[in-house]
Amino acid sequence: MAFSNPSLLSSSCSVYRLNPLLISSKRRRCITLSHSHFIRLTRRFFSTTVAAADTSVFTSPEVAKSFDFTAEERIYKWWESQGYFKPNYDTGSDPFVISMPPPNVTGSLHMGHAMFVTLEDIMVRYHRMKGRPTLWLPGTDHAGIATQLVVERMLGAEGIKRVDLGRDEFTKRVWEWKEKYGGTITNQIRRLGASCDWTREHFTLDPQLSRAVVEAFVRLHEKGLIYQGSYMVNWSPNLQTAVSDLEVEYSEEPGALYYIKYRVAGGSRSDFLTIATTRPETLFGDTAIAVNPEDERYSKYIGKQAIVPMTHGRHVPIISDKYVDKDFGTGVLKISPGHDHNDYLLARKLGLPILTVMNKDGTLNEVAGLYCGLDRFEARKKLWSDLEETGLAVKKEAHTLRVPRSQRGGEIIEPLVSKQWFVTMEPLAEKALQAVEKGEITIMPERFEKIYNHWLSNIKDWCISRQLWWGHRIPVWYIVGKDCEEEYIVARSTEEALEKARKKYGKNVEIYQDPDVLDTWFSSALWPFSTLGWPDVSAEDFKRFYPTSVLETGHDILFFWVARMVMMGIEFTGTVPFSNIYLHGLIRDSQGRKMSKTLGNVIDPLDTIKEYGTDALRFTLSLGTAGQDLNLSTERLTSNKAFTNKLWNAGKFLLQNLPSQSDLSAWEALLAFKFDKEESLLKLPLPECWVVSKLHMLIDAVTTSYDKFFFGDVGREIYDFFWADFADWYIEASKARLYQSGNHSVASVSQAVLLYVFENILKLLHPFMPFVTEELWQALPYREQALIVSAWPPTSLPRQAESVKKFDNLQALIRAIRNARAEYSVEPGRRISASVVANSEVLQYISKEKEVMALLSKLDLQNITFAESPPGDANQSVHLVASEGLEAYLPLADMVDISAEVQRLSKRLAKMQTEYDGLMARLSSPSFTERAPEEIVRGVREKAAEAEERLTLTRNRLAFLQSTVLVSK
Repeated sequence: MAFSNPSLLSSSCSVYRLNPLLISSKRRRCITLSHSHFIRLTRRFFSTTVAAADTSVFTSPEVAKSFDFTAEERIYKWWESQGYFKPNYDTGSDPFVISMPPPNVTGSLHMGHAMFVTLEDIMVRYHRMKGRPTLWLPGTDHAGIATQLVVERMLGAEGIKRVDLGRDEFTKRVWEWKEKYGGTITNQIRRLGASCDWTREHFTLDPQLSRAVVEAFVRLHEKGLIYQGSYMVNWSPNLQTAVSDLEVEYSEEPGALYYIKYRVAGGSRSDFLTIATTRPETLFGDTAIAVNPEDERYSKYIGKQAIVPMTHGRHVPIISDKYVDKDFGTGVLKISPGHDHNDYLLARKLGLPILTVMNKDGTLNEVAGLYCGLDRFEARKKLWSDLEETGLAVKKEAHTLRVPRSQRGGEIIEPLVSKQWFVTMEPLAEKALQAVEKGEITIMPERFEKIYNHWLSNIKDWCISRQLWWGHRIPVWYIVGKDCEEEYIVARSTEEALEKARKKYGKNVEIYQDPDVLDTWFSSALWPFSTLGWPDVSAEDFKRFYPTSVLETGHDILFFWVARMVMMGIEFTGTVPFSNIYLHGLIRDSQGRKMSKTLGNVIDPLDTIKEYGTDALRFTLSLGTAGQDLNLSTERLTSNKAFTNKLWNAGKFLLQNLPSQSDLSAWEALLAFKFDKEESLLKLPLPECWVVSKLHMLIDAVTTSYDKFFFGDVGREIYDFFWADFADWYIEASKARLYQSGNHSVASVSQAVLLYVFENILKLLHPFMPFVTEELWQALPYREQALIVSAWPPTSLPRQAESVKKFDNLQALIRAIRNARAEYSVEPGRRISASVVANSEVLQYISKEKEVMALLSKLDLQNITFAESPPGDANQSVHLVASEGLEAYLPLADMVDISAEVQRLSKRLAKMQTEYDGLMARLSSPSFTERAPEEIVRGVREKAAEAEERLTLTRNRLAFLQSTVLVSK
């Protein structure tokens, strides 16, 4: 989440910018400082050292053919060593703070990480250059299930089981693993250019964050929002823990539908109900058989008893409920409340008993009788075999199942009634809904607001306990010898729990802590404010000083993390944790498929960086639209690698055409040029005035897009300006000043404009492509500071709309001449004559750029004329209309050998006519048009139409040339 200022996101300052009241490490205690002492402390906190560039780190385009990607790590280490990632409080502006969505400590870099790092770093670098004290807080998540799995597998390879080690020793081993391997993901994030303040890196099991988790649990419990109870949860038999609804992934898999007879008690042998189930092993937990009250097939059995197969005659009632789908299977439903979410809800509504037939390891328990101890899937096979032998098995059909699997472990999830800790979500969700409704939070893209509202409006209580050893231990203690559900103590520490227990039960009381840990997402929900000091900073101070912010993350964790942060933020700080939620999409392959190891289409960011460079990868990822999935292709990466090279070559050209650094007087004159006043633009020649005006327009457009989080627009706008306007037009136009004018003052103006425009392009592009832009910036002479901390270009700079329009006319004229040269296949090195015709006003500015026009159109400079009427040889010239009131005549004799061209076109015309006649013959044949496939006939018609168009153009060209020959004779 990113903290912003009033002008950008309608709020004020940061928790770091408090009045002279600092919160001490002791909970809810304050210390008052003198104003001077407070300033000294805050300056030290936000201090940044701006050092001169170490030239050994950087390579100039003058000596390197292209940007060397291996330089990226050197540049990154230099930035970090200079303290540039730390906030600079000296600017005096409101801070801008982002808390990084903490990646799992077990993680390895993937394209999802690359996406969020790129987008957040763009925000951070932009606001740093805008002069705000900017802090990006990095950190990692302890990832309870994932980390425990990794360490258990590692121990398993050594023949060691977790239970053999015991909790304390196992936890010690996990910490050892974390210290050894936990830095992998953060080192990889560095490789992406993330300008985080690594000196403030957090881990969700750090003491400060652990204290925040305990405090949150205690406060929620005190308000009656946390309770313990036995309810239906998603159980992972392999992981031996409950998992969240959001951590269950459903996949369509081949399975079977089993049809089983349930005899009606007291009836004849023909009185039975056939049920269809995908999980026959759960029949031992049946507590009713249900039919739809409107299903006439079974109305006579309602109120009677059915005999559950293979249970030695156990009876269950036959009931009716509209919940039953008449059209699914046989229209008869077995109710197994202990093993199906819907059955569980129905049983609670109707007051049916709940039977659990499964142990937590996925084996059947004593309720299953002879099947006790069998694995659930083994029991299914044996039960079906036994049902077949007893004549109770009707049939087994192939059926596509929607199988729930654990996101972490991959095994099939078992719905199971289990004693767990829950958070009552409805009152928390209500406040989160109101925050969006009142406009306190804006979700981007807007369409996700409906999804957010729907989820919070239909929210279930959150199961927050996990049967793991790695994580935040639940701060609940039980009394030895007392009922766990009735007698327990919630406290902030063992000492506090013991003190409370002694007050209630006497001095000799013994206590023990709940063995479960909290859901990892519980601590993650506190991340934005626990990393900033909560609970040591009071809710009142957060209300006053908590800065408005933007959260950037993937839309796939809108509910896992985002909505829960909103709820917790409002609950504990009294304010929303961020005003804007920016959601990016998924990264897919070039065909739009989700990346997976199964498909073999996973693209490794580190491999991509080696081949294309970090800047090309970042630029590619940033061009997506908020909330939309992005198809990543090698073509896009290759294109943006070419963009990096184009930047490098532009820098090379610039440096080769600037004065020598030893020429102090030339540099003094060059640096004296200013372009921030209207009068300074009016003095510039047309191409220079045009490109500076276009740059100033770009700065305004790009700054607005940055502020609106339209990063794709930013990238495209800069790309188009650099490539189309600066590189393709102005650099080429400047060569007329630098190489051909012979006028030192004109060349100086061009040098100043080249430098001014290029350095501003580097600034605008730096948040997207930090490495190549810093390398190029450091190569420019007389840089006072690093690009990463240089000032963002000011907005509302002057621009000359009339000059832009005039240069557009000049461009149109040059394009028209270029097109004519291509059309008549004029040799590339051949210089041709031209007569430009326009009114006196247009001729006045066009003629001044005669050298530019000659250079870019490959005209003979000595044979360009300007007049208000067509030339005498107009009939023997190619007539071009560049724009309204601006025309040109190119003598045909300068462009081609007319007689030779007539002969060539005559032969070409005859060949084209033959091809066209052949196509028309096929189309006029009924045997073809009536018998050939429609798409074939359509293709021939399209070819005939294209051939006819080419014939017409060639005839007109030939007629024009022939008339020219006649006129010349």
